[in-house]
Amino acid sequence: MKVGVCYYPEHWPREQWEQDAQHMQELGLSTIRIGEFAWSRLEPVANQYQFDWLEEAINVLHAAGLKVVLGTPTATPPAWLCKQIPDMFSIDENGNTRGFGSRRHYCFSSLSYREHCKRIVTALAKRFGQHPAISAWQTDNEYGCHSTTISYSEAATKAFQLWCQQRYKTIYALNAAWGNVFWSMEYNSFDDIGPPILAVTELNPAHRFAYWRFSSDQIVSFNKLQTDILRAYSPGRDIVHNFMGNFVEFDHFAVSEELDVATWDNYPLGFLTRDGVDEAEQQRYLRTGHPDSSSFHHDLYRNCTAGRLWLMEQQPGPVNWAPYNPAPVDGMVRLWGWEAFAHGAELVSYFRWRQAPFAQEQMHSGLCLPNGDEDDAAREVRQLCAEAGQLVNSINEAPSASVAIVFDYAGDNAQRIQQPGGQHYDPLSYTQKIYSALRQLGLGVDVISPNSPQLASYKALFLPNATVSDDALVNRLSEFKGPVMLFTRTGSKTVECSIPENLAPGAFQKLINVRVNRVESLPPHTRLLTDKKTTLIDWRERIQTSLKPHEICADGWGFHYQQASVHYINACLPKHDLLNLLEKTLQAADIDCLNLGPDLRIQRRGNTCFAFNFGPATIELTKPQLEHFGFNAEIGFLLGESTLPTAGICIWQCGEHSSPTC
Repeated sequence: MKVGVCYYPEHWPREQWEQDAQHMQELGLSTIRIGEFAWSRLEPVANQYQFDWLEEAINVLHAAGLKVVLGTPTATPPAWLCKQIPDMFSIDENGNTRGFGSRRHYCFSSLSYREHCKRIVTALAKRFGQHPAISAWQTDNEYGCHSTTISYSEAATKAFQLWCQQRYKTIYALNAAWGNVFWSMEYNSFDDIGPPILAVTELNPAHRFAYWRFSSDQIVSFNKLQTDILRAYSPGRDIVHNFMGNFVEFDHFAVSEELDVATWDNYPLGFLTRDGVDEAEQQRYLRTGHPDSSSFHHDLYRNCTAGRLWLMEQQPGPVNWAPYNPAPVDGMVRLWGWEAFAHGAELVSYFRWRQAPFAQEQMHSGLCLPNGDEDDAAREVRQLCAEAGQLVNSINEAPSASVAIVFDYAGDNAQRIQQPGGQHYDPLSYTQKIYSALRQLGLGVDVISPNSPQLASYKALFLPNATVSDDALVNRLSEFKGPVMLFTRTGSKTVECSIPENLAPGAFQKLINVRVNRVESLPPHTRLLTDKKTTLIDWRERIQTSLKPHEICADGWGFHYQQASVHYINACLPKHDLLNLLEKTLQAADIDCLNLGPDLRIQRRGNTCFAFNFGPATIELTKPQLEHFGFNAEIGFLLGESTLPTAGICIWQCGEHSSPTC
């Protein structure tokens, strides 16, 4: 449980570096990320490297006993390089160049840019790969940020044509797979295929889905280009990348195959308006962040790299980029750190050390003000460092999860590409609602890949976006012993984004005898009720089956079908009804639940339990809650107490009789 910070020595006078390093060490920090935006200082002129200043900065940090995560600077190609190879720029869907002047202004498919990336990464790895201060490398920075995953440049077009040729082999196979006979969209050659943009009306969903897969694959190969170099010249160091929150533009599981640790950048208040929660929840959690937003991403990214998780950027105060930027309530900066540790993080690194007095992020707070004085967050980080240091030997097991959400990036995007599901519906938000309900029921949750080999280790599985009909996944699920819950649009598309021949849920019909023969999307003001008063919203499917539904709507459409331990939930539900449905289903399967309410969250890591209060009122942990999670009154609390004010935390060791499902 280490604590770190992001630092930019190139932003500050040389005589300040020792003072900053000593201040970091005094605060309790151990790991410093540097270098990820410094290309113009590392190579101010083509092929003229200036690495001495960076080595001096690393030496200063090393002398203070600090470890360094060194970032490759490829997210910010300098002006001279942009002028030298103008074909490196990304092109947006309207044909506009996304040019120089900020960051991430490159196209993943540009071969000329890739060659320069190889060159600068190789030079850095040779120079610093064996430096004793370097504990890890970060590739690039926030792949896809600012909607830069997909580019429609000439380089991307050529790369896509090659990708299609390798995937489909013949143009006739591509035409058949995409259904290009429709509207006379057939091609005579792979060279005729352009990117899916600038058409008169809706584009072919198969074309768009293929382009999403291609664009995701381009990030995978771009990342591997760097990891291969870093492993060759800096063996034994961790290689990481910092993902983002609420971001599904590429397959993070696939990118993580070349990483040692998945890290991500956590801004709970900045994300609040993007979490799919209503205005009442946004107000309730204005200064704390939603109780399940950060933890969802912790549990997702931890499972991208076999259980290893870091936070590379943690919010320290108001940010500058959200629609609104409130300040966190006192104690939340510390709570967010402990929450990350509770979900298995090895490192929590705050962004940034000093608030920049210039350029685009000058209104983004740091641990220190621009003049070096400590900002409010520094006090809480100092406390977090001291507490983590005292308890590190008591908290040494992995997080405990009894159930898992099977999350498919391709499935999420298949729903976005073509779904008459209402403009307000967001598949990621609905996945997070399912996660949130499970967490409110006191359960530990993993968010795993459809290819995870660990399915059998869970008591229940939830598949909110298994949109693509997948025989291999179905075969593995058929061997699972506990409840499997399938949700709307399961198996509704083939890998080419067409309707399966046997209709939805496609291959999943092997698990449950249902077939979807009609769907409807509902506007936000529409609510349908079943005979048991369950509210249905957003999307509903009419089912053809011999199975009897659990509930029936007034128009005769059934809701919630079950065959053995497999459930098909053929409509969307608001939060309260979703919570009730999941609780009933789990209890029927003898999976112990305990409704914690909207604000309290309890996470178990091995034999240690953590309780957090995200709400506006003080919470008193009850005896049943403490007993459920194995509290031993004779031992007491490792940290805190049973009374939790807003942003309050307490930690205790679980006893032998605690619930095995927590």
